[in-house]
Amino acid sequence: MRRVRALAVITCLLAAGDAFVAAPRPQSSSTVQALPSRAEQAYKAIAAEFDREGAFEIVTFMDRYWRLAGNPGFDASIDHIRQKLISAGYAETREGVGTVRVEEYGTNVKGWDYTIGTLAFDDGSKPPLLSREQDRVSLAINSFSTPPGGVRAPLVDVGAGMAEGDYAGKEIRGAMVLGDASPGRLWQEAVKKRGAAGVVSTQIAPYIRPSDPAAMTPQQKDVLQWGAIPYDAAVKGFGFKSSWRAADRMRQRLRKGPVAVRVTVRSTFYDAPARSLIAEIPGRSLASDRIVLVAHVQEPGANDDASGCGTLYGLARALASGIRSGTLPRPERTLTFLWVDEVRGSRQWIASHPDEARRVHYMFAMDMTGEDTAKTGGTFLIEKQADPSAVWARPSDPHTEWGSGQVRAETLKGSLLNDLHLAFCQRRARDTGWIVRTNPYEGGSDHTAFASAGVPSLLNWHFTDRYYHSNQDRPDKTSAAEMENVGVAVAASAWFLASATRADAPDVVALLASAANRRLALERSQGPAIVARAPNRAEAEATEARVIDAWLKWYREAFDTVLKLPVDGADDALRNRVAEAKASLR
Repeated sequence: MRRVRALAVITCLLAAGDAFVAAPRPQSSSTVQALPSRAEQAYKAIAAEFDREGAFEIVTFMDRYWRLAGNPGFDASIDHIRQKLISAGYAETREGVGTVRVEEYGTNVKGWDYTIGTLAFDDGSKPPLLSREQDRVSLAINSFSTPPGGVRAPLVDVGAGMAEGDYAGKEIRGAMVLGDASPGRLWQEAVKKRGAAGVVSTQIAPYIRPSDPAAMTPQQKDVLQWGAIPYDAAVKGFGFKSSWRAADRMRQRLRKGPVAVRVTVRSTFYDAPARSLIAEIPGRSLASDRIVLVAHVQEPGANDDASGCGTLYGLARALASGIRSGTLPRPERTLTFLWVDEVRGSRQWIASHPDEARRVHYMFAMDMTGEDTAKTGGTFLIEKQADPSAVWARPSDPHTEWGSGQVRAETLKGSLLNDLHLAFCQRRARDTGWIVRTNPYEGGSDHTAFASAGVPSLLNWHFTDRYYHSNQDRPDKTSAAEMENVGVAVAASAWFLASATRADAPDVVALLASAANRRLALERSQGPAIVARAPNRAEAEATEARVIDAWLKWYREAFDTVLKLPVDGADDALRNRVAEAKASLR
C-alpha cells in the first residue's frame, strides 16, 4: 500500500507509489462486534449487488498499460472507468443516481511511456537480457530514446555501486554500468558524475525473493521491481532494472573478459494536464458533508493499483444499484469517489475543493485491494488511522515490512473509524472466511494526504506481497473474490457513516466500549513482559503508563465523535450515553 512509501524515488520524479509485513494477528471470532441493525441491512443490500466480474474487468483493462499521470495509459484507464460508471447509472448531469466527471488541473505533469526498451549482448545472443516483451517494466522511468540503431557500450560491473571505491580504476565514461544500488543512485554516480551512457540496477526488496540464489524458483529468478532515474533533458540517459537471471548472465560473461552490450530505447515524454475521475452520490439531507473513497490509477501493476480502481468502481456500482432498486436508501451525506494520481491527485482535490474538503468526515484509501493471497503471500490489512500503536511499538500490533511512519503522540486524535470499519470487515469475514488483520499507521498512500488535512482516514490494502512493484504483478495474482470482500466492507462502512441516525448511535457507543475494554486489557496484559525485557525498568514502566494514558485519551475522543455521527443530530440521551462510556474507562 501502500501505499509511495519507502520507494520515494517515484514520488520525487513522476508519481507517488504505494504501500507493506509481518502481519498482525487476525481478530478472533470472540471479539467480533455485531453491527447496528441498519448497518446490517445495508451490508446485505450491498453484498447482493457487487459485480465482481465488472470490477475484475477493470484490472485486465488497466493491466495493458504502464500508467503514469499524463501518459496515454493513465488517460485510457480514467476514460474506461468513466464509461463503466455511466453504464452503471452515473451521469454527467444530475439526472442519474450519481454524477461523474473528469477534472483537469492547471499544472501539467510530465508523463512518460515506452514501446522499446531492450538490453542485449552485442554479439546477438538470445534471448535479450531485458526487454519490454520479456520483462514488461524493466526500462526505468525517465529513460530517453537512443538513436534508431541503438547504442553500443562496454559493460562495467561496479558491485554495490554506492561508494567511491566501487568505481575506482574502472572506465565508466560511455559505459553501461551494472550495480546493486537503486537506479537513481547508480545514475547519479555513474551517469551524472562520471559520464556513463546508462545503468542497470539489480536492487530488489528482500521479501521479493530469497537471498540464496539456489533457493529461488524459476519465477523468482525472473522477477524485477520497476524503478526510475532522474529526468535530465541535457544528459538524456537511460536505465534498467534487472532480474537475477539477467544479472547473473551479465556477470558470468564478465568473468570471462570484456563484454559489450547494445541498448535500444524508444520512449516518449508527455506534457499534459493532471486528470482525476470524480463520481458522487449526492447526499439527501446533508449533501455538503462527505465521505471520500480514493484509489490511485498510476503504476503498472494489476494489484497495485488496478485492483483498487476496480474495487472502487465495483462498490460505487453496487451502491448505485442498491439505491436504484430500492434495497438501499440514498445516503444522507454525499459519497465521493476519486480515481487519481496517488497522493498528488488527493492533494489536488483538497486544494481545488476547499469548501468540500472542510466537510469531509471520513476517508478510505483503496490500494492493492485484490491480491490472491495464496499466490502473493500478502494478507488483507486495515492500516488504521494513526492511534497509539503508531507511536509505541507493541507486540500485538507489529508494523509491516513497509516500516513505521513518523507519528507523534501529541498529534493523535481519537475517532470511531478504526473500530467501526473493522466491525464491517469482520462481518464480511463471517460470511466468507476472509482473513482480516490490521497494522498501525505507516503512511504513503492517499490516506496520508487526507490525514494531513485533518480527516480521519485509513487504508485498505494487502502486504507483504512478493510481487510488489514488479514485472509479475499481473491479473493472475489478483482475486475477484478478494476485491468483492474489500468492496462490500468498505461500501457498507461508507454508507453507514453517511447515513447513521440517532437511533444507530447507541450501538456504535457499545461497539467502541467493547473495543476500548479489549484494548486496555491487552495493553495491561502485555505491559509487564515489555517492562521485564527492558534494560531500564523505571523508564519502561513510565512508558507503559504513557501508553495506557494515550489509549484512554484516544477512546474518550472516539466516544465524542459519535456525537457527530447521527445525521439527525445528537440528543441528551446520546450525550448522556457518551458521557457514561467515557466515565467508565479506567
